[in-house]
Amino acid sequence: MAASTNEFGATLRSWRDRAAPEEFGLPVTPHRRVRGLRRQELARMAGVSLDYLIQLEQGRASAPSPGVLTALVRALRLTEAEREHLFRLAGQLVPAEKRIRDTLPHSVRRLVEQLSASPAAVCDAGWNPIVWNAMWSAAIGNPHERPERERNIARRHFTGLPTRVVRTRVEQGEFEEAVVADLRSSSGKYPNDQCLAQLIADLREASPRFRILWESRRVGVYEQEHKTIDHPQLGMLQVDCDILTTHRNDLRVVVYTAAPGSPSAKGLEELSATCTGKPQLVDLPREDRAGRGRPAQE
Repeated sequence: MAASTNEFGATLRSWRDRAAPEEFGLPVTPHRRVRGLRRQELARMAGVSLDYLIQLEQGRASAPSPGVLTALVRALRLTEAEREHLFRLAGQLVPAEKRIRDTLPHSVRRLVEQLSASPAAVCDAGWNPIVWNAMWSAAIGNPHERPERERNIARRHFTGLPTRVVRTRVEQGEFEEAVVADLRSSSGKYPNDQCLAQLIADLREASPRFRILWESRRVGVYEQEHKTIDHPQLGMLQVDCDILTTHRNDLRVVVYTAAPGSPSAKGLEELSATCTGKPQLVDLPREDRAGRGRPAQE
């Protein structure tokens, strides 16, 4: 039984009340009388009955299953800390994530949309692309033009597939170490993700370099790098690659920028002009995401 069903119910009600309906794609009308999600809306998104949700909120249902808790966590888009807190209130052990999450929060979508002057993309924790803007396609190449299996950043590099990124020997070594350490960290966090496990197995077989780095068991985060992009029209572009990781979904927001006033900054301005009128954001189709063999090309 939960340590405090009343506290569990009060917490669940509070988090439902704070959820902005528009962030969940729900219409907001002048006649809407609740500030957050309605019970029936949360019940539908979580896949539980309305009656059971009412029982949970009123403290009349004890010890909800891990499956129900996970559904509520995803429906409410809780942070990792909130997820752990909810499980503890329910008297359940916090389970390890089974698979990498690729749900794209509206706030992250807006962020990439508003970075229209910079190449930007969002990848999951296995370096598969979820969404990217027109500048990303113009600078790096459109991931949709690659076979699904060949879109992953790590796979492209370690299997020697074509790329517009040019690195020195030192830069290549640093990149490889960082990406493999990042994948090692993800594999520890998502030990049951079959797509990630298959990617790692494929790369260990295909690349001696990957295998050596993987067996070093280094863990870390790939968070920044200086890149040289050999663009077919603009020549060499010197950019800084910064990677921001969202805490809620463990997504990687990748952004390329150039030093102000530099030739590369002017090159990005020229590239941005060619993207005028083009869709600013491209989603990987949901059905492709489900297979999760995909990623952004580098």
